[in-house]
Amino acid sequence: MLDIQSIRADFPILQRKVYDKPLVYFDNAATTQKPKQVIDRIVEGYYQTNANIHRGVHHLSQLATEAHEKARDTAKEFLNARSSSEIIFTHGTTDAINLVASGFSKAFINPADEVIVSVMEHHSNIVPWQLQGATLKVIPLTQNGELDLEVYARLFSGKTRLVALSHVSNVLGTINPVSEMIRIAHAHNIPVLIDGAQAVAHLPVDVQALDADFYTFSGHKIYAPTGTGVLYGKEKWLDRIPPYQGGGEMIASVSFEKTTFNELPYKFEAGTPDFIGSTGLAEALRYVSSFGWEPIHNHETMLLKYASERLNSIKGIRFFGQSPCKSGVLSFLIDPVHHYDMGMLLDRMGIAVRTGHHCAEPLMRSLGIEGTVRASFALYNTTDEIELLIGGIGQIMKLF
Repeated sequence: MLDIQSIRADFPILQRKVYDKPLVYFDNAATTQKPKQVIDRIVEGYYQTNANIHRGVHHLSQLATEAHEKARDTAKEFLNARSSSEIIFTHGTTDAINLVASGFSKAFINPADEVIVSVMEHHSNIVPWQLQGATLKVIPLTQNGELDLEVYARLFSGKTRLVALSHVSNVLGTINPVSEMIRIAHAHNIPVLIDGAQAVAHLPVDVQALDADFYTFSGHKIYAPTGTGVLYGKEKWLDRIPPYQGGGEMIASVSFEKTTFNELPYKFEAGTPDFIGSTGLAEALRYVSSFGWEPIHNHETMLLKYASERLNSIKGIRFFGQSPCKSGVLSFLIDPVHHYDMGMLLDRMGIAVRTGHHCAEPLMRSLGIEGTVRASFALYNTTDEIELLIGGIGQIMKLF
């Protein structure tokens, strides 16, 4: 069991009020709040070890370099990567997918070639491939919000070059069977990129067990600073694709005639890295890992079940995403209230939810809707907060 009150004490923002009401924060799929341990680590970095890394011979630079590379080791252990050289620090999932899309397209994708994605993808796993000129082949949904694996298996062709999939849907909460989907792709000798932005705060991720070729996530989705993230890639692929950006640090040698690139992972980390952010990210990964995945899973599953049952008692509610294999996300509409109105009115009660298409317009069109209300849970949420949400919705429904 998690000591939820002790955990909540680690998050200063949860003590504040919004419109004179206690903050109820159910927008964790958009970004999570940050514990004191992460904030303190950032402050300590700026106060004690702020210096540019890798090239400096002075003491502070060496301390900052050591902290940054230890953070890489922490990310490697968190994902169970084979080597720290397979861990690339990025600005987040979007940055990481663009890195792969740019490099992979230059090396392996021609204009008529295909990338398989799913209908539930976030825009950041659609647009980068379109920018590179790839043709997208789309895996549809079943009635309960799961990917249709029979259709998926038929999408492969001689033009398929990559599969790019979300581990967990940011709208439906569906946990996709990515291990099986990777196995199917590899049977066709096709590599797979997994968008893990909505997974890493809720599920254990073992990239070697999954056999993923690329795996990405954003720090701010897992209690870490914004502007941080990780791209895991198998060395055999990272060695073969060209850099996404050019500049300092990612070079071995530069002349006006020719540039040779640095070894992994620095080949993909142009410019001064966010060496403060990386240590904050590592602190967040240690924080989450300290609780163990089973207690986190049990708590968030309880919240999801409790909220689903309580919301289901509301007349006119429609849920989107009914897979039995779900993470802590509930997307819903309640007739006749527009999702935007619901979000605005809940906000006046101190309750933060997300409304709109959640950067998943193709999914919304496939569902025949414009958007949803989304409540998403984290390890610091409680059933008492869910009761405040239910009460708030009840008050709103009286207005309509």
